[in-house]
Amino acid sequence: MINLAGRDILHSWSKFVLTGLGLGLLIGVTFTMAGVYRGMVDDAKVLLNNSGADLWVVQKDTLGPYAESSSIPDDIYRSILGMSGVAQAANVSYLTMQVRKGDTDVRAMVVGFEPGQPGEPSYLVAGRRITRSHYEAVADVKTGFAVGDRIRIRRHEYTVVGLTQRMVSSGGDPMVFIPLKDAQEAQFLKDNDAIINQRARTGANPALNRPGVPGLLDAINASQNSNRNVNAVLVRVAEGHSPEAVAQDIRRWKHLQAFIRAQMENILIAKLIATAARQIAMFLVILTIVSAAIVAFIIYTMTLGKIREIAVLKLIGTHNRTIAAMILQQSLGLGLIGFAIGRIAATIWGPFFPRYVLLEPGDAVRGFVIVMVVCTLASTLAIRAALKVDPATAIGG
Repeated sequence: MINLAGRDILHSWSKFVLTGLGLGLLIGVTFTMAGVYRGMVDDAKVLLNNSGADLWVVQKDTLGPYAESSSIPDDIYRSILGMSGVAQAANVSYLTMQVRKGDTDVRAMVVGFEPGQPGEPSYLVAGRRITRSHYEAVADVKTGFAVGDRIRIRRHEYTVVGLTQRMVSSGGDPMVFIPLKDAQEAQFLKDNDAIINQRARTGANPALNRPGVPGLLDAINASQNSNRNVNAVLVRVAEGHSPEAVAQDIRRWKHLQAFIRAQMENILIAKLIATAARQIAMFLVILTIVSAAIVAFIIYTMTLGKIREIAVLKLIGTHNRTIAAMILQQSLGLGLIGFAIGRIAATIWGPFFPRYVLLEPGDAVRGFVIVMVVCTLASTLAIRAALKVDPATAIGG
């Protein structure tokens, strides 16, 4: 039985190998799509790990700071820091934008943080940490920046003093860390023309520019041109305290929204990347159907090409189950070749993708089982055709 399948494969080995190669590349694309989804989930978890927080305190009735916009006053962290169970509380600002270096720009998430507090990059692979209160930056290596590079964020230039790695947003964008005050200015401060226009409109308003109230206009202009907001407060819970209990106290007494790690992870995975996950799932289903169709077509074509040989086997008394097993072995062999090529191909080209591709061993095992099942089902059409062959065909014209 095994010899029959092996001899037939050797007889048309070039077609068999080329088909296995094409199927393997298709399976490789399938593995890559699954790896992209796994990478998206891992990026979301990495974002939470990098923050170093147990709680995320954001604007009430929002899912901020990653899934929705959130803006809260930057002095709230002081009152949170005085609450029971809070070990550390620090302001943080997030802004996704184009960071310019020379004539090129890079899509990045700019993070404003306070040194030594949650939100700071946990480790560096080159350079040093930020030591000045302005115009220094730490960038992820994925940005392509190097230590000493001059980059532009809004109106100011920053010197890259350190590099970190695997610090990315939930969208896969690399992070650039700058001092909090600089980030607040980059995110909230208006440009010069807008400031001039706003001052002109304020001065033309008689309610805000009263002749008998000196200093009123200057005070209003100062309040309009400064912004003391941040996107979130990152909280580390003291040992022995429950994050959920602390979060409930913050919701109750501070009238803010507070998320624990599990809730924030659910927001990122179940809401932020849910649409992309469904799209990838559709591609996986389509690729599986296409793979099955290719295997079925090739095995069926190979079977039709040896109708006379199958008739001879039947004429000399070969059992139907032996012929069926021969075709099934060919189909499974094609699946084995395709799986091996696909796994190798996905491993080779995965690192070159712009998004992080995470190839997990568990997915490889599940993929192998699916490939074998698909190949088994795809062989049924050829097996039915072979079993219908009349032995008289062997001696007929």
